[in-house]
Amino acid sequence: QVQLVESGGGLVQAGGSLRLSCAASGRTFSSVAMGWFRQAPGKEREIVAGVSWSGLATYYADFVKGRFTISRDNAKNTGYLQMNSLKPEDTAVYYCAAGRYSDPYAYRGAYDYWGQGTQVTVSS
Repeated sequence: QVQLVESGGGLVQAGGSLRLSCAASGRTFSSVAMGWFRQAPGKEREIVAGVSWSGLATYYADFVKGRFTISRDNAKNTGYLQMNSLKPEDTAVYYCAAGRYSDPYAYRGAYDYWGQGTQVTVSS
């Protein structure tokens, strides 16, 4: 079992930055991929970025490439999403996810464990 708790969301102006954190409990976190998803009102939950268990392999959705960076510190059982050059369309609830594979896949079914989400609001 893995439990995930996100933090770091908030209100920021367009062009600003935020860093989300995902604190994990459970022995298996360091051996599985981690992902960040987001869901805006009225829209489907979508992948933002993913990172392999080792941190060496990453995946980014096209709409965040060059702006967001995913990373993890297995010694601290924590994952991160650094978000720069934020846009109003980045406004959403951001979810951390973990499991089931060691590599980051871009679909929800590849992740077994989910956090409760943290709200990110970008004003224009």
